[in-house]
Amino acid sequence: MHARRYAGGIAHRFGCRTMTLLGIALRRPSFNELTAATVMAVGLWLATLGLLHAGGQPLTRVDAGAALLVLLWACIGARLGIKIGAGPHHLAVNLAVSGALLLGYQAAWAVAGA
Repeated sequence: MHARRYAGGIAHRFGCRTMTLLGIALRRPSFNELTAATVMAVGLWLATLGLLHAGGQPLTRVDAGAALLVLLWACIGARLGIKIGAGPHHLAVNLAVSGALLLGYQAAWAVAGA
C-alpha cells in the first residue's frame, strides 16, 4: 500500500495536525514533486526571458532574478495546495507570499549595493 494514500488517515489517527497557511490546508509534496516544480519554474523562466529578449525587452539581472523567484514560488505553491484558481483566499495567500519574497529579494539587493 502507498503511504501517500493513507498519510491523512494516519496523521488523523495519531492526533497530528495538518499544516495550514492562513486557513488553507497544505499538503506535503514529495522530493520528486518539488524537483519537478523547480524544473518547471526554470523552464518557464527561460521561456519568459527568451520571449522578452526576442521582443526587444530584455530584463536586468535583478528583474530576471525576481521573475525566477515568483515563478518558483508559483510552481512550488501549487504543489503545496495553494492554487490561484481555487478562489480569492488562495489568490490572496499567493500574492502575499509572492510580495513577501520580493520584498526580501529587493532588500537583499539593496544591502548588496546593486
